[in-house]
Amino acid sequence: QVQLVESGGGLVQPGGSLRLSCAASRTIFSIYSMGWYRQAPGDERELVAVITIGGSIKYADSVKGRFTISRDNAKNTVVLQMNSLKPEDTAVYYCLTKTGGNDYWGQGTQVTVSS
Repeated sequence: QVQLVESGGGLVQPGGSLRLSCAASRTIFSIYSMGWYRQAPGDERELVAVITIGGSIKYADSVKGRFTISRDNAKNTVVLQMNSLKPEDTAVYYCLTKTGGNDYWGQGTQVTVSS
């Protein structure tokens, strides 16, 4: 059973930065994409950023220019660098790895942006 383990969440002031990492417990084969989603209380889970195995990247409009996604294919890890954080970025952030036959979700890490 593959597990995705997220780290790097926490409390930060508006304008601050956080770096989220997601690592797989073992090698995952046939990865199509790796990405980050978030869910705030009362809201649906939404895409934040995704990167395909070929390197194509998509960001939510709300984070463009502030967040950067990167991945290490050999290590099955994906990183989300979050800068200029805003209170509306507060949510539980989840990583997702998609393969040809399965989707693997992490357990989530809380990000709180507050003064």
